[in-house]
Amino acid sequence: MNITVLGCGRWGTLLGWYAQSIGHNVLIWGRSSSNHLSYLKENRKNEYLELDEKTKLSTSLEESIEFSNYIIISINSQNLRDLCKNLNNLDLSGKVFILAMKGIEKHTGMRLTQVVLDEIKQDIKIAIWVGPSHVQDLVKGVPNCMVISSSNIDVTKKVIEKFNSNLIRLYIGQDLIGNEIGAAAKNVMGITAGMLDGLNYSSLKGALIARGSREISRLVRAMGGNELTVYGLSHIGDYEATLFSKHSHNRAFGEAFIRKEKFSKLAEGVSTVESLILLGKKYDVSMPICEAVYSIVIEGADPKTILQDLFLRSTKYEF
Repeated sequence: MNITVLGCGRWGTLLGWYAQSIGHNVLIWGRSSSNHLSYLKENRKNEYLELDEKTKLSTSLEESIEFSNYIIISINSQNLRDLCKNLNNLDLSGKVFILAMKGIEKHTGMRLTQVVLDEIKQDIKIAIWVGPSHVQDLVKGVPNCMVISSSNIDVTKKVIEKFNSNLIRLYIGQDLIGNEIGAAAKNVMGITAGMLDGLNYSSLKGALIARGSREISRLVRAMGGNELTVYGLSHIGDYEATLFSKHSHNRAFGEAFIRKEKFSKLAEGVSTVESLILLGKKYDVSMPICEAVYSIVIEGADPKTILQDLFLRSTKYEF
C-alpha cells in the first residue's frame, strides 16, 4: 500500500521510515525551502535514521496527495491551517488524514482535527496518532504503545490495521476530544518538568504528575470529553517520554529556560500553554499549572517564586 507523509522533520521522517519498514511504499513531502528535505535528498538520512532507497521524497503537494489515500500529517501544529488551505485546492475525496502531531491552535483554542475540518470542505476522514514514543528508541527496535483515535470507529480500526506492528502497538482510542487535548497538554507538563529539573526540584515531578493529570482531566470533562482518557496513553502514558527523558524537546526547553541557555529545537508546549489558558477561561476551569508556565514563559515571572507557590505553599484538599 502507498503511504504519504506530509512533513519531513524528526517525527514525520520517522513515520515514513516506519511505514516503509512494515511493507508500505512511502512518499515524504516537504516544502521546497525545507532544510530537512534538502538534507534527506542529499544524504538519504538525518541525525536519527537512514531512509530506504525506495522511499520517495517530494516538494509537490499535488504529487504527494495523488500518491496515496492514507496521508499522515506531521508538521508544526501552528502551520496546519495554512497547509489545509493549500490541500483544499486539490481533490481529496475519500482520503484518510492521520494527524501525527500534538498541539492546539494558538489564537482560537481549536483542536487540530477541528482546524482541518474548518478548512477542508471535502469528503475526507480524519484520525489522530498520539502517545509515548521517541525516534531515538524506535529506530533501535525498542517497542512502544500508541493510540489511534477518530470520531469514526471504523476509521480508527482501519488505520490500526494498516500501521500496527510489533514495534508500535496501536490501541483504539474512544475519545477524540480527550486524546487531542491530553496529547497537546502533556507538552506543557514537559516544560514544567524541565523547569523543576533546572531548579533542582526534580523530586516534585511526582506531584506534577498527580496534579497535572487532574488539571487536564477537568478541562477535558468541561469540553465534553471523558476525563478518564487523560489517564491513558495520550497524556499520562506519555509522561515518561516527556517529563523524564533526555530526548524530550519540551522538558529540555524548560530546563534550558531556567538556566538561561539557548534552545533551538521546537517545543510545542510554548504555543500550547497559550491555547490551554484560552480554553480554561472559555470553559471556566481552574488551571494553576498551565497558568504558572504561562506567567513564567510568556509574561516573564520569576520561575522559582511561581513554582514554589504552586507546589509548596498552598493548602488544599487533594480531591
